[in-house]
Amino acid sequence: MDLTKKRWFILIIYCLINLCIGSIYAWSVFSVPMEEFLNETYHRNLSDGSLSIVFMVTSTLAPLVMIIGGRLNDKFGPRWLIFFGGLLFGGGTFASGFAADTPFLIASYGIGCGAGMGLVYSCTIGNSIKFFPDKRGLAGGIATASYGISSILVPPIASGLINAIDVVHAFHILGIAFLLIICAGAFLVDQCPQGFEPAGWEGPQSGSASNQTPSEFTWQEMIRTPIFYVMMLILMCGTLSGMMCISQTSGVAQQMIGLSVSTAALCVSLLSLFNTGGRVAAGFLSDRIGRVHTLTIGFILSLGGLLLLFVSNANMTITFYGAIALIGLSYGSIMGTFPAFTADRFGSKNNSVNYGIMCIGYSIAGFVGPMIMRTMYARQGVYNNAFLVAALFTLTGLLLIWIYKRKRT
Repeated sequence: MDLTKKRWFILIIYCLINLCIGSIYAWSVFSVPMEEFLNETYHRNLSDGSLSIVFMVTSTLAPLVMIIGGRLNDKFGPRWLIFFGGLLFGGGTFASGFAADTPFLIASYGIGCGAGMGLVYSCTIGNSIKFFPDKRGLAGGIATASYGISSILVPPIASGLINAIDVVHAFHILGIAFLLIICAGAFLVDQCPQGFEPAGWEGPQSGSASNQTPSEFTWQEMIRTPIFYVMMLILMCGTLSGMMCISQTSGVAQQMIGLSVSTAALCVSLLSLFNTGGRVAAGFLSDRIGRVHTLTIGFILSLGGLLLLFVSNANMTITFYGAIALIGLSYGSIMGTFPAFTADRFGSKNNSVNYGIMCIGYSIAGFVGPMIMRTMYARQGVYNNAFLVAALFTLTGLLLIWIYKRKRT
């Protein structure tokens, strides 16, 4: 089959694979019943939140492994790397059903799933960009959206399995499913030929919105450029508010707005829905108006959402919903735009490893954002001032975008 047509099939396979690895965000569904299981079966003394360290290990390790995975993908191609990552991810999920204590879960889910996710994600995102030099933003947006939508689809499936059977067998069933889908999908994708151009595409035109770079940077060359650090800080500032809210949406909804547990859970789904939609929309839009303009819109949406959160209080449900929607759109737009943004600036040849290194900014946001929320609430008993701090980061991001534009002109 002609690669120009087959690339769409390959993108669909990458999306199915991303649906699996995005399930790491379903950990909150497993944590409470797993705590209860370990306490009852093995007489552990776990309290609410004791297993949060498992997710912390997963979310910290995955971006670091992306750097290694990106390097291996650029050198050897995606098939065996996705296959091995699928073994780690599916096997780690399956093995978690045999856990008798927290260290076992850290090893199986935290390290196994975290490492597997990092290896697979570096392939699916990097290769999606390579196959679509004419639609980098759209391809990156769709690929990252499939990862994000997993946070909507997997939790109810996992919850249904836990309620119908138990948490142990839920791990086993999902682990087998993930292993089969990812490992089988690995053999349905092809390595993108170097310099691939789809039929009928004549390459970037002068003044095009995507601003393709004339050079292919290695990661060593990339980190020696000042513009890399500007971009990494833009990513950090742009995703901080999203990471902050993702970690605490349910708690904020209950404690600040007075919503019930079930309604607060809907707020989490609302955030995930707009996050997913924002990735696709921003990817499509960035191919039309440019990455920088799309990122600027994302930051403005974030600023609006944070200000609405700051003024929200008990019973301001509609205002809170609007704020969460804006934060979700903003976070999705940043994450959906940045893979193509990185490829535009530093080339697509080494984009898998380059984007992995760029995601250090995302990792910092994932640590700093939730920490700001916890610290502010512990000191003041309210969340509002945390949103002001995040707004300052957002304004800083807008300043960094202006600096980027000045350096590019």
